[in-house]
Amino acid sequence: MTDIPFQPRRSNTSRLFLRVLLYVLIALFALYYLMPLFVMLTTSLKSLEEIRTGSLIALPRDITFEPWQKAWSGACSGVTCEGLRPYFWNSVLLAVPAVLISTLLGAINGYVIAQWRFKGANLIFSAMLFGCFIPFQVVLLPMARVLGIMDIAGTISGLIFVHVVYGIGFTTLFFRNYYVTIPQELVKAAKVDGAGFFRIFWAIFLPLSLPIIVVTVIWQFTQIWNDFLFGVSFSQAGTQPITVALNNIVNSTTGVKEYNVDMAAAIIAALPTLLVYVVAGKYFIRGLTAGSVKG
Repeated sequence: MTDIPFQPRRSNTSRLFLRVLLYVLIALFALYYLMPLFVMLTTSLKSLEEIRTGSLIALPRDITFEPWQKAWSGACSGVTCEGLRPYFWNSVLLAVPAVLISTLLGAINGYVIAQWRFKGANLIFSAMLFGCFIPFQVVLLPMARVLGIMDIAGTISGLIFVHVVYGIGFTTLFFRNYYVTIPQELVKAAKVDGAGFFRIFWAIFLPLSLPIIVVTVIWQFTQIWNDFLFGVSFSQAGTQPITVALNNIVNSTTGVKEYNVDMAAAIIAALPTLLVYVVAGKYFIRGLTAGSVKG
């Protein structure tokens, strides 16, 4: 009979030490990534005099919301300037329709490519997938030409069109990879019952698509809201998104440089995407893993 070598069990003290060490490392990483946000927030609540004389990471001695009011409404350094308010609503008018349209088109495309087999389906999907990797700069001149032909250059409608076209490749990829996990038997049973193309999509596939819809909406909203290149290239005065306005405020050389206003403006511009991730972040993670196992 072979003797089994004695293997001492790890003590509770060792397990506790490893767990505490893990928590400390996680806390340090969280502190490292949250420090810039902390500096931005505290700086936005300080006066210029306190910024010049105080520490960068010190809490504000006297909290003031005047920088936030200036960033939102204007009136910087005694010189009349436009704040972020009109540009914020431009971004809302841009992002919401673009996200909804690109998500719906991506769902239909993914449904067709994944479940309705036709000649050339893989080739079309490969071409759309290739479009995901085309850099923004490559499409600037062709897109400008197209917008000019359609007579929507420099308008919010033109920006919506640009983001819908550029986002279709991504949304199609998301929905196609999700829909291939849905059994073909559902489609066959629906066809036997007389359901057509759109009836199957609206009654069966779309109700099952909530996880991937959340992923697509968060992805598209973040990409569109944070976009600067398309916004500065295809917009004009009155239709510029908030990222262009933020760049104008931060790089303004008129009067005294107001870092507190710059920080407040940056936080205002980032708030929608931050709120989206705070509210729907857990659904985003679930949606990414949904459909990863076919069955």
